[in-house]
Amino acid sequence: MIESLHSPHVARVKALIGSKGAKERREQGLFIAEGAQCAREALTSNSGPQIKILYATENGLSKISELDFNAVDVVEVSEPVMKAMSDTVSPQGLISLCYKPEANFTQLEVTGSSTFIYLHEIQDPGNAGTILRTADAMGMSAIITSPDSVDMYSPKVVRSTAGSLWHIPIFEGISFDRVDKQFSDIQKFLLSSHVRTSILDLKIPGDCIAIFGNEARGVDASALGGSVTEVTIPMAGRAESLNLSAAASIVMFTLSSKVAG
Repeated sequence: MIESLHSPHVARVKALIGSKGAKERREQGLFIAEGAQCAREALTSNSGPQIKILYATENGLSKISELDFNAVDVVEVSEPVMKAMSDTVSPQGLISLCYKPEANFTQLEVTGSSTFIYLHEIQDPGNAGTILRTADAMGMSAIITSPDSVDMYSPKVVRSTAGSLWHIPIFEGISFDRVDKQFSDIQKFLLSSHVRTSILDLKIPGDCIAIFGNEARGVDASALGGSVTEVTIPMAGRAESLNLSAAASIVMFTLSSKVAG
């Protein structure tokens, strides 16, 4: 059991969640997932990120005692060490050091009813995680992010996904030009508050890509090219606008209904 706060294990975990965590995660190909839910998903999922080391307190292991973690390198730590490693106020006693998946965008294929979500320069980790979680719930096919978007493997994003990170493929740092070239024949639409075409009236005969812009600036449709159709969410109430993740959730629910129909 690790009891020293000066252990190299502590330093390694803190480097991955610290202020320079994005660089460390990129260079090491690793990220941190805290909590019992993430540990369960990592231990039971046949796809998605795999665990390199599971750091756990005795109490933490009791929370996943029904699972088989014999094939995983389990490193027991004391409660003070767990607290030092944790990025949360109240640690659950489980920290998974996971490999970042090596996602190859060129291998992403359409099925005839694929629905991809493209996040253009999204900055808020909570929004990104909630969108990914909703995409999982609504049966979306993949999440694609642009350069300069939030790191989808940052601690706050990972926590916000509540385990959905293991259910849906993620492709990071992909320019829209590249998306447009690879999927030139797919219907692409952008959520906007400046048009009258309702998402409810959108016809989706096959595969599609839904684009969501930056929380503050949005995204200029003209900068994306002529292949993009702008749509809006009709609102009967008096709210001026919706939070990005709330708006994205409505769009994804609408898409799932159209695909199912």
